Amino acid sequence: MKAFDIVTITVNPALDKSTHFKGLVAEQKIRCATPRYDAGGGGINVSKAIARLGGESLAVFTSGGATGKILEDLVEKESIAYHAIEVETWTRESFVAVDDNTNSQYRFGFTGGEISLEEESKLLETISTIQSRFIVASGSLNEGLSTDFYQKIAKIAKKSNSKLIVDTSGEALKKVLETGVYLIKPNVGELAKLIGVEKLEMEEVNAAAKQIIASGGAEIVVVSLGPQGAVLVTKNSYDYVPAPNVAKKSTVGAGDSMVGGMTWALAQNKPLKEVIRWGVACGSAATMNEGTQLFKLEDAKRLFEWLKDK
Repeated sequence: MKAFDIVTITVNPALDKSTHFKGLVAEQKIRCATPRYDAGGGGINVSKAIARLGGESLAVFTSGGATGKILEDLVEKESIAYHAIEVETWTRESFVAVDDNTNSQYRFGFTGGEISLEEESKLLETISTIQSRFIVASGSLNEGLSTDFYQKIAKIAKKSNSKLIVDTSGEALKKVLETGVYLIKPNVGELAKLIGVEKLEMEEVNAAAKQIIASGGAEIVVVSLGPQGAVLVTKNSYDYVPAPNVAKKSTVGAGDSMVGGMTWALAQNKPLKEVIRWGVACGSAATMNEGTQLFKLEDAKRLFEWLKDK
């Protein structure tokens, strides 16, 4: 298998559908526009973001049933190298619909099918055979997978000297910090839970992130502040980047675009000051597009130029 600087892992991918309609009325048939289909799920979206920036990655993901085959076709059309691991249950779907009368967006997500112990072993075995500088584990976990699944990947990454970037939440994120990773991207609420407090004020974010770093949980903590931007914290640094003011159409995939932008910049050996700005630029650019389309390269580049001196 060809060596890749970046490998993304998506254990719970989704076939994303998006459409438009006019007027939501209970118990009446809602006429929808022709749907758009996109390959979705945390790691796949990260690989798509990296490809938009001109980078390469290997997307490793599960694939099951007819929806899984469509997902594979969509990834291939994006010219992304991939390794699909066949599972018995069908790949889940997600659905985004925009009411043109109100410009309200409705997002419907389904849980992923159960992953068997045999399929989990196949996943971990595949990951252990791949050599890469960066591994990105992103997204939710399927039923049947224990909350320490990403922790198992962290142990594999340590053995192979790969830098693991994790974008997940809840118990799965807490567990992986016990082993330690290279980078995590919680939002403020998730960061508060990680250090055992109810909430955090803006001025408390730096100390909270450094608490995780001091305990060996992560080398870099990027905290997403939503419309306020993001901060990147290391043992010896703190860098706040404001979010540019853009016309938002959809927040779907914005977080994944941010991770993709940062991972691409890290693989390009860019300084951390630029890494966080590429992340914010890509995440903000993704909100400018409808449905599940992620970002346009020209938008990301323009926003990065604006952020360079911020």
